[in-house]
Amino acid sequence: MTIKTVGVVGGGTMGQGIAEMLAARGLEVLLAEKTTDKADHALEMITVGLDKQIERWALTIAEKKQILAKIKVTDSLQDMASCDMVIETISEDLNAKKHIFFQLNLICPPPVILASNTSTLSVTEIAAVTTNPERIIGLHFLHPVAKIDLVEIIRAMKTTDETYEQTRKFVDELIQKKSIKVNESPGFITTRLICTLINEALHTLSEGVASAEDIDSAMRIGYDFRYGPLEMCDRFGLDSVQAALEGMFREYGDIKYRPSFLLKQMVRAGHLGVKSGEGFFRYDKDGDRL
Repeated sequence: MTIKTVGVVGGGTMGQGIAEMLAARGLEVLLAEKTTDKADHALEMITVGLDKQIERWALTIAEKKQILAKIKVTDSLQDMASCDMVIETISEDLNAKKHIFFQLNLICPPPVILASNTSTLSVTEIAAVTTNPERIIGLHFLHPVAKIDLVEIIRAMKTTDETYEQTRKFVDELIQKKSIKVNESPGFITTRLICTLINEALHTLSEGVASAEDIDSAMRIGYDFRYGPLEMCDRFGLDSVQAALEGMFREYGDIKYRPSFLLKQMVRAGHLGVKSGEGFFRYDKDGDRL
């Protein structure tokens, strides 16, 4: 099956990034949100991001117009019936994801691949609510989607070889990113390793070993990280990191995945990172460090 139109369910940070990247690759994109206002806001944020690229001379006005022309928004999941593949990008809530996939299973004909961008949850459990679990797969993009050329492809227990091969070709050939095959395991590869690093950085900070700035500088300069672990946490969203750690702690039972108390305190205080304007560092409305 040739993939020409891709549905993206969820217009948050990841949904916006995936939609923009797919459109930049020449694919038709249908971006779905709960309401028209949220869908319009997602498209507005994509436009803001494209304008910032123009300011940096990374994009032309003509390219911006071409990308936006490829993206349509909707507030109805029923419209996903016209897509060749659907990628779910809503928050890391297992029940919410299962509800979405239950609906998509009824809406989209069997040849359509249904993928979840989950970073920690069981794709097998998500697939269990459908009548065609063989077409369900994990497709974990990393943030920022446009800049990171890696995608984890997660095979659920009943994902067929055909579904995997079609998805691999989609990643490697159509959108030209590097695919990594992952047999389902909590946190997969990237989330499991990076959240462990972030959690240890949080323990280091709470023990007073060094300041947040110096901890990040040590890893950013010393090990050539683009961002230090605490700024990574801010950019992922402290609540998302906490949810990922709690999920892995529940599944593995290993104390190294137990979220730092400092992380829980920050989340309770509403300091969620870039999305709230303040985490371990402060940010403007465009997500730039102050």
